[in-house]
Amino acid sequence: MSEKARPGRVPTTARPAAFFDLDKTIIATSSSQAFSKPFIAGGLIKHADVLRSAYAHFLFLIGNADEDQTERMREHLSSLVRGWDVRKVREIVEETVHELIDPYVYAEAIELIEDHHALGHDVVVVSASGAEVVEPIAAVLGADHVLATRMEVADDHYTGEIDFYNYGENKAAGIRGLAAREGYDLAASYAYSDSITDAPMLGAVGHAFVVNPDRALRRRAAESGWGALRFSRPVALKPRVEPLPTAAVVGAVAIAVAAFFVVRHYRRRRRA
Repeated sequence: MSEKARPGRVPTTARPAAFFDLDKTIIATSSSQAFSKPFIAGGLIKHADVLRSAYAHFLFLIGNADEDQTERMREHLSSLVRGWDVRKVREIVEETVHELIDPYVYAEAIELIEDHHALGHDVVVVSASGAEVVEPIAAVLGADHVLATRMEVADDHYTGEIDFYNYGENKAAGIRGLAAREGYDLAASYAYSDSITDAPMLGAVGHAFVVNPDRALRRRAAESGWGALRFSRPVALKPRVEPLPTAAVVGAVAIAVAAFFVVRHYRRRRRA
């Protein structure tokens, strides 16, 4: 890892934190997409739902998805997860999180997280995926906090509504809110992401780095004076996650599916 990638010490009066995007920054895959197969196997979604989402993805890739189509797709996905049993979702996550996620964590990200912890910095994983996808991964990494999307739950079932959508400007708002609660100095803090849609998150801190950036993100980084890193070594982690507590299920993997099939498509369209 280059010296430029190493976080530095700051005055003792400052309390920095390091904010890491998850997909394609810490892990070399989409955390949301990874759960589509076990969701099919568990009867939560059908192959037809995957095909419909794949078609929507195609529209985004060729630039033919307008705002109305995007909103209709989002409404479809909200109706899709409505009524899912929270306990069943929890069981699927508990059974598959290590198999689906552990082998894809970037060694460079692990090293950076260790560097930040060695300097006394809190590490925060920030993701548009649902809390129950993000929290067990963050636990493996030893993260101190998680900022993720939260789904509404009533009577142990998903309503299909989103309590908080941790995406775009909302990521920056979540970071500022956490900084106020924890006493972080954002000017002394760090952020890492692969996506142009995370520009607000990167702009919220004093030390921003883009990871494996595409052309649009490289251009933004150059304009903003952000550093650029290249991660290329996915490694398998040893299982170290405790079983997910029941309370942690609120908000859940359901939004991870929605986040992948909607947010991921939108992000790629923005990158094009």
